[in-house]
Amino acid sequence: MLATEALCFSWQQDQPALCDLTLDFSRGRVTGIIGANGCGKSTLFMNLLGLQRPQSGRVLWQGEPLRYDKASLLALRQRLVLVFQEPDHQLFYTDIDSDIAFALRNLGMAESVIQGRLEQALALVGAGSFRHQPIQYLSHGQKKRVAIAGALVMQSDYLLLDEPTAGLDPQGRAAMIEIIKRISDQGRHVIVASHDIDLIYHICDYIYVMAQGRLLAQGSERDVFLQSALLARAGLSQPWLVKAHTRLGMPLVKTEQELFDIVGQSQEMPL
Repeated sequence: MLATEALCFSWQQDQPALCDLTLDFSRGRVTGIIGANGCGKSTLFMNLLGLQRPQSGRVLWQGEPLRYDKASLLALRQRLVLVFQEPDHQLFYTDIDSDIAFALRNLGMAESVIQGRLEQALALVGAGSFRHQPIQYLSHGQKKRVAIAGALVMQSDYLLLDEPTAGLDPQGRAAMIEIIKRISDQGRHVIVASHDIDLIYHICDYIYVMAQGRLLAQGSERDVFLQSALLARAGLSQPWLVKAHTRLGMPLVKTEQELFDIVGQSQEMPL
């Protein structure tokens, strides 16, 4: 279990970045964290990973307060892995296989284990078609897949994704959605921090809304996104599918395809 309890963190003494956050990331299989720029999403990730230490409150891991000694943090970061918004911040090698296997080799795992995990991760992110290309020649979306594969080989309990669809074209965005679904279907918890409201509505089953470092709201994706006034307070807007529901009286659905199917069925009904 990963959670926070009354967590507060400040970069400067009189400017809190996180304030009194009590969150439970076991509530959903895919958890969304949303808020305007500067709301504290990235700072929260740094606290969850033990890269920053709260001034008050605590991070809870497996029901116990997070310990900040070197051995405890090393163990945590094998079970809780972050994928940065910019993949170039996470990729070090020129060849894909070596980059993905980097952390496992640092841990001294057997090559047979590394190769097995490598193949599974590459298949999961759909990187087979460009596996043997030098990393510097990959597109932004392909680099993101490699960065995610590098996290997946750790077989962590939680995968933290910072703006996973940023900079992706529509095809790359659709591919990222499928990757996140496949990861979730394997039984892993995924935490997504993103400005992509339509993405969060599509893939997440529990949402935390943050504003200026504080928790403004939480709940299921339907409960949260039906509150247009609350979202406006957080500097956000409703997903387009929710707008279609609230303003046009159309059915509330999770995906475009569900909506198109309903519209198609209604047009086929005899008068």
